[in-house]
Amino acid sequence: MRVGVSTYSLLPAIRAGEMTVLDVVDWIAENGGQHMEIVPYGFTLEDNPGLADAVRERAAEAGIALSNYSMPANFVQENRDDFDAEVERIKRHVDTVNRLGMKHMRHDVTAFTLPPEKMGIDYVETHLDMIVEGCRQIADYAARSGITTTIENHGVSVQASDRVQRVLQAVDRPNFKTTLDIGNFLCVDEQPLVGVKRNLPLASLVHVKDFYYRPFDQDPGGGKWFRTSHGNYLRGAIFGQGDLDVRRILRLIKESGYDGDITLEFEGMEDCREGTRLGLDNLKRLWEEA
Repeated sequence: MRVGVSTYSLLPAIRAGEMTVLDVVDWIAENGGQHMEIVPYGFTLEDNPGLADAVRERAAEAGIALSNYSMPANFVQENRDDFDAEVERIKRHVDTVNRLGMKHMRHDVTAFTLPPEKMGIDYVETHLDMIVEGCRQIADYAARSGITTTIENHGVSVQASDRVQRVLQAVDRPNFKTTLDIGNFLCVDEQPLVGVKRNLPLASLVHVKDFYYRPFDQDPGGGKWFRTSHGNYLRGAIFGQGDLDVRRILRLIKESGYDGDITLEFEGMEDCREGTRLGLDNLKRLWEEA
């Protein structure tokens, strides 16, 4: 089992021009991480092969594995031409994953931001054929390069554990699995221990994060709070300092025999470098204690 960091954790510093993706590689190595997940926000790689090559080379020099590539995707399109264009766009990212020498990728299946009327299971069922076809095309294309593709419990419409399972079973490809995020179940008001226990056997990668949680009728005031699908309040926390039962969750993961990568995501209000460093330290310590 290797612990690592998503570039998303350091996105504020990237967007501020304080770090580049190459700096992130070095930062992870200097702070005791073993691998890096690439989330191409604040930089792009699919249209910049020179930078992709530089990331691959810098990671090799630093001894940092490139573990996963995560990107948005939306197979629910208005017409066939738009659907085909979206599939081709994602395939270009698969090519980038292959160029980077990576073997694992996560893509979404619907738009990340949806109005309340599109959050229900009826929206998923109505568009399931498009979702399944898109996932199959990408999985089959990626299989040629030995790449595993995944969906995450992410993006509301396919975020609860049973909806993730619904898509996985329908797609039915050996290289199509789930990236399991221990915190994202709370975004759709599913108890994280339940969601993790249900989908852990289907996971090829685990994301860890922490949240502060407040009920819908206890407005916490200012700060980077957001609302769950049923109106409760969440805010990103340093891993191990929030309200998730991370000790039990890590114990559950460890006792399951899971031996894949674990990736830290930090989304808190603290300085991203400090919050990520403290979270990484906590992750390593709590994993040993689990």
